[in-house]
Amino acid sequence: MNTEEFSLPRSRQANERLHALIPGGAHTYAKGDDQYPENLAPVISHGRGAHVWDIDGNRYVEYGSGLRSVSLGHAHPRVTEAVRRELGRGANFVRPSVLEVEAAERFLATVPTAEMVKFAKNGSDATTAAVRLARAATGRSRVAICGDHPFFSVDDWFIGTTPMSAGVPDSATELTVAFPYGDLAATEELLTRHRDEIACLILEPAGHTEPPPGYLAGLRELADRHGCVLVFDEMITGFRWSEAGAQGLYGVVPDLSTFGKALGNGFAVSALAGRRELMELGGLRHSGDRVFLLSTTHGAETHSLAAAMAVLTTYTEEGVTARLHALGERLAAGVREAAAGMGVGDHIVVRGRASNLVFATLDENLLPSQPYRTLFLRRLLAGGVLAPSFVVSSALDDADIDHTVETVAEACAVYRKALDAADPTPWLGGRPVKPVFRRRV
Repeated sequence: MNTEEFSLPRSRQANERLHALIPGGAHTYAKGDDQYPENLAPVISHGRGAHVWDIDGNRYVEYGSGLRSVSLGHAHPRVTEAVRRELGRGANFVRPSVLEVEAAERFLATVPTAEMVKFAKNGSDATTAAVRLARAATGRSRVAICGDHPFFSVDDWFIGTTPMSAGVPDSATELTVAFPYGDLAATEELLTRHRDEIACLILEPAGHTEPPPGYLAGLRELADRHGCVLVFDEMITGFRWSEAGAQGLYGVVPDLSTFGKALGNGFAVSALAGRRELMELGGLRHSGDRVFLLSTTHGAETHSLAAAMAVLTTYTEEGVTARLHALGERLAAGVREAAAGMGVGDHIVVRGRASNLVFATLDENLLPSQPYRTLFLRRLLAGGVLAPSFVVSSALDDADIDHTVETVAEACAVYRKALDAADPTPWLGGRPVKPVFRRRV
């Protein structure tokens, strides 16, 4: 691609059609064209493996596939074949299909720290069910979320705490409080201040940094001592950290955990899992008040459960998590070397676990910068790299990584020019990209 003349006329027209019919122009805010340089938001035609093609005919090496959900690559043969087998057998019935028990057995064999599981379609339903279950089990109303983690649910108890709180009454979030990641003393102070009020602690067990030594075990002890439920949101960490999730890697067992994203390799399936004593409160074999846990018409669609089973089998049989880490380490080393070679090693910063890499774009004062992010994304796109993050899929190969590093090096050369000028504006091609969570459009 000619980096000076790169344009996406068909994608631009399609984005206009999207905005005319769909609020925001996408069904996920993180996929919005405001997340990409002006007029350079590709509309996808199809994908295979680690590559996608836009409707303008351009091919890209893709990162963060499906918002981290397509961890095996697009149209993975084991997954598509499993789905294809079920399509001619019916998708949904008036009673459970045998796949529901088979998928549950496969999941619990892969994540043995959980004793029961219930499937749903999206992560928000699972995390909200965990919160509801914790409230029912403890008789308490307050929810403590990790304030350092960006997203837990589309539901009011969380969205009301973000800058996009319009439409959420204060009463829906006044019971949500926050604790900082990695700080046991602050969390204990919060639990003491709201003694006997907090139903659960909910957090991603790990993020862009590793948990401090003893931190997760310390949270487990705090939750036990204060009588609240410990919930791990493993939407991202599930399978990317280990086949058994972050809980399997770090050896700390939560009361409840939620999975999604990688579980279906792009097909819609999520899971709430945990201790039998808690999970059974949402069932029929106890003598207490019934808890409306999860009840979804499409939660047990056969083809999505078949996809999940194929994903779980592929991860365990093929050592996918280890491959994700190896690919991520190769990519991170290459990007860091390219950035350092162009004199921007302090400004383009790769962070996170190797299987879940992100990057920061810093200005001449080493502050996070949306304009510099715009410049960087624009040069990556022009070089055939679609990378809102550097989150790898197992379908990448060495040639893909090498091409990405070469493109990053070219982008870094332009980045250096912008830093020297102390102004990235001439290289933006329009308005800068914007954060997802913001109060005004």
